[in-house]
Amino acid sequence: MGPVAEPVARITRCPAGSRWTTLGPMNVPYRQVRAVHTDDSITVYQAYSPAVAGPAVAAQRFVPPFKRERMTWIKPSFLWMMYRCGWATKPDQERVLAVEITREGFEWALAHSCLSHAGPGVDRAAWAGRLRRSPVRVQWDPERDLRLNALPYRSIQIGLSREAVGRYLDEWTLSVTDITPRVHEIHAALREHDRDRATALLPAERPYPLSPELVLAVDATPADGGSGPYGAPGTDRAATG
Repeated sequence: MGPVAEPVARITRCPAGSRWTTLGPMNVPYRQVRAVHTDDSITVYQAYSPAVAGPAVAAQRFVPPFKRERMTWIKPSFLWMMYRCGWATKPDQERVLAVEITREGFEWALAHSCLSHAGPGVDRAAWAGRLRRSPVRVQWDPERDLRLNALPYRSIQIGLSREAVGRYLDEWTLSVTDITPRVHEIHAALREHDRDRATALLPAERPYPLSPELVLAVDATPADGGSGPYGAPGTDRAATG
């Protein structure tokens, strides 16, 4: 993971109805996919017990005791993963894995997804039917800063089930890397109030380009800042999970 400069600390909350928020001198879209990615791959994060993580790293893919019949959530945001696993201190989340998957697979997941929660004005019967049929769920949860405080813009979480899990395990995964030592190093730097060192150790996440069709599929913020198909601009429909 390469270094990335941390955004300035001053945050201006987005006004009601806005799909953009200001973070210091930068405009950050309210719902934007940010990740470590190359021309061919994107890195997502998961946290597991040593019993699951160890065999996955050894095999370079998820193998038993990983249960493919269960929904599994992948997270492109490193800091949201840290919020979820408590810097690898929560039970059964002691090992943090960076999973490199194909961009083709990631985009298949987005194209076959359904939002976990219906927004205002959405036909709830149509949404419920799509939710039942879709092998992928999408949530937009508050992004986190280094202290794991909520930021005024969102980070995408992607839940894979059924066919999507099989594709993730058997087709999309390129590598599985245990980054727990790096997680502990960043956490130690924060406890020692060495913010610069912690920041330098963060992965270099940047906006991931989405086609107009994928923007619509996941209700991301369009480039023009307009509203998406699932609800009013700026509406927070996702639950933290």
